Amino acid sequence: MRSSHAYLLFIATLLTSVGYGATFLLTMHFRALGGSEIETGITLSGAMVGTLVGVPLVGWFANRLGAARMAAVGAALVAAGYVGLAWISAVAPTIVVAGFFIGLGWGTFFLAGPMSLSVRVTDSDRGFWFTRYGAFQMGGIGLSPIVATGLIDHLGLTTAQAFEVVAASTALAALMLVIFEIIASYDRQAAAVASRGNWVAALPSIARTKALYPIVMVGLGACVFSGVLTFQTSLVEGTGLAASTYFAAYALTVVATRFTLAPIVNRANGDRASIILLITMCVGIAVVFGLGYGVAVQIASAILLGVGYGLVYSLIQTQAVNDAPVEHRNAALTWFVIAYFVGIFGFPTLGAWLIVHAGLPWFVAAILAFGLAELALAFARQGGGLIFRRPRAEVSG
Repeated sequence: MRSSHAYLLFIATLLTSVGYGATFLLTMHFRALGGSEIETGITLSGAMVGTLVGVPLVGWFANRLGAARMAAVGAALVAAGYVGLAWISAVAPTIVVAGFFIGLGWGTFFLAGPMSLSVRVTDSDRGFWFTRYGAFQMGGIGLSPIVATGLIDHLGLTTAQAFEVVAASTALAALMLVIFEIIASYDRQAAAVASRGNWVAALPSIARTKALYPIVMVGLGACVFSGVLTFQTSLVEGTGLAASTYFAAYALTVVATRFTLAPIVNRANGDRASIILLITMCVGIAVVFGLGYGVAVQIASAILLGVGYGLVYSLIQTQAVNDAPVEHRNAALTWFVIAYFVGIFGFPTLGAWLIVHAGLPWFVAAILAFGLAELALAFARQGGGLIFRRPRAEVSG
């Protein structure tokens, strides 16, 4: 695949990821309308349902329509969801509908985007390209609330107007993704092989391989990611800290490490590397307990989470694809994304309840528990487990 084509996809990914990153401003938006974290949880619960609808649609139609075209549809749906949020004047039940469209679009894009990349690269190059793809994705997610906050604080925009800007960026991304599908050629026959069979029926075959571990692990890690970033505004309330500082430190760390440390990680033993990175992530979560001690602690937490979660995500995504049977690789990627979205949009509902009814310490403790559970699975994967009938040699990314 030509680099110029790849970067067209990467820039579209950056712009679409702004749509997910803007969800970190939902609490600010709803507080301006007289709501609270509860409305954030309600909106994201609608988004979770949307993702669970969107992801299967990609699994069924990507090979017929082209994965990049499906990604374009997803970006357009995200834009529609933010227009819906921007145009409400008070908290109303319609917020769950807007959340549904954001989730439907983000779920469609989140699977179709890497799928459109995966069919255009080889097994040996997949880790390299996934890492760079992920850098642009995380860059968009992390920088979005910073840019939006800047628009609000320095240009005087309301959160509703900031959401309109987000909608415009994702609409532009949709156009770029259509162009990418047209100009970036790939082996359609090989792509058809990777998509063979029903992704639901493929689960038993996938579960008999080591691909099962990263699929479960990504769901647990997503709970960590969504918990710390979605409710960063709540975590720093009363401390004098700015949530944008965390977003900036996290985004810059992820982008920098994926271009500098990722090549080293990709050459290392994947199982051992994932354990080291997840330990780093868990330390970053534990540091959240000390946010009241100042900005240095906040930045330290963001950097540790950015290194740990930011690098392990691409690593286990590559493992999920390469460890699956060749004919079920798209199915494995589908299940990987479903698990991710259950965590990303499912945990905030629990998190909002914990913040309101139990308090922030219990909320952070729950996040740490999910991180430790993911680490435990990484140790189990290294040990090989006893569930595999067909051990597969891991293909280095």
